[in-house]
Amino acid sequence: MKPPKAKHAKARQLIDAATRGEIDEAGARQLYQLGIEVVMLALVASAKRVAQLQARVAQLEGRSPAAGDATRPSSSTPSAMQPVYQKENRARGRKRRPGARNGHAGTRRAQPERIDRVEEHRAPCCPDCGGPLQRCQRKRSRIIEDIPEHIEPVVTEHVVHRDYCARCKKHVEPVVPDALPRATLGHHVVALTSWLHYGLGVTIERIVDIFSYHLHTRVTPGGLVDMWRRLATILVEWYAQIAVEARSSTYLHADETGWRVGGATWWLWCFTNSRNCYYMIDRNRGSPALQKFFTDCFEGVLITDFWRAYDSVCADGRQFCLVHLLRELENVDEHNESLEWRAFSKTLRRLIRDAIRLRKRPDFTPQRYVSRVQCVDRRLCALADAGYVDADAKRLADRLSRTRDHLWTFLDEPDVTFDNNFAERQIRPAVLLCKNGQNNRSERGAAVQSILMSVYRTLRLRGHNPMQTIASALRTYIATGTLPPLPA
Repeated sequence: MKPPKAKHAKARQLIDAATRGEIDEAGARQLYQLGIEVVMLALVASAKRVAQLQARVAQLEGRSPAAGDATRPSSSTPSAMQPVYQKENRARGRKRRPGARNGHAGTRRAQPERIDRVEEHRAPCCPDCGGPLQRCQRKRSRIIEDIPEHIEPVVTEHVVHRDYCARCKKHVEPVVPDALPRATLGHHVVALTSWLHYGLGVTIERIVDIFSYHLHTRVTPGGLVDMWRRLATILVEWYAQIAVEARSSTYLHADETGWRVGGATWWLWCFTNSRNCYYMIDRNRGSPALQKFFTDCFEGVLITDFWRAYDSVCADGRQFCLVHLLRELENVDEHNESLEWRAFSKTLRRLIRDAIRLRKRPDFTPQRYVSRVQCVDRRLCALADAGYVDADAKRLADRLSRTRDHLWTFLDEPDVTFDNNFAERQIRPAVLLCKNGQNNRSERGAAVQSILMSVYRTLRLRGHNPMQTIASALRTYIATGTLPPLPA
């Protein structure tokens, strides 16, 4: 009979081999012969090791390693990376009736500024009995605005005279500013097709159909792609100007989502505020991609979710999205029913809502409510510094301790919001493009996508007509060789 110390050493050796997945049939028999207690220890150790590996895999894939549900998305998981069949159904009952609330200003379309044609209508007889009518002076006006049935393109033949310069000893000719060099389609066609594709998400096949059947203009998919590449090459100066203005702004929203380039998973980054929207498609989701955009440390307030990559470019001015934090509390509530977690979740949810309610007061200013802001800070510190046994409560308490200085920035800065909804609204059109199958087949196509989406979205934010602005800029560029500044 082996001494107890040797038996213990042998059991530990077999248990370690089982947790590493290196135990064979002979080792399993030896483990069984050591007794039921040793077998139970081996099973517990193996189960713990499997749980750790699953949590590690979930972390690498951007999922929350929740107990009992390995596919539950975390607050940092992009919506586009979650399969549709894994998303839960919404509750049937609505919180409120659809539409605007009572007393809200109407959104009726304004009357046209001009009347192109006037037509008078008079009934020849009574439409009910067919009898004669006694003519009166009563009348009413009805304005109908419609698109002509036949929209014909304007085809212009430009006769370019080539003359000889004796001083330069070469033939010269004037510049035709109505189209790009060697192009047979004008600037308005280029601007309209690119706006439909990169601004509204219309597929190339549907653009061909629209121009063929409605606008009576023949275009080809290859010709459209070539025109858009040339347009992006010209507008790259505006793209760089948008980046400079975004980096120098006082506040900036940031978000990212999944993208596909050449069949591989890339990432679409969005940096936006009320005047700029900059898209960047990169193969990385970490700090290397952020450092390509933020060449220096961002000096404004960066509004993001809790993705740790943003810590590498901005350490002082931050505002974490409280909506993401509330959403994570709801996700944990679905599977964690411990009393400690329930108390922690209720306290944190009440604290966040009190801070938001304080900011929404009509007379709120940081100077007027400085005592209440300090009270909110003390409540947050007390909640984060308390000791917890529950794993979820301890995890979120550690997060609160790490981010406590950047949760209430919106109470100190008037232009900063407590959520990152603006970035999500600006990135949503790009997500719809991805849903329609408009991913990129090459890195060059991804660059064109980033430039044109950024320019069109920025022009919309600044209140400009994208098609007219692009067509006018192209005409100036062809005539002078210089692109005009980005409209302000």
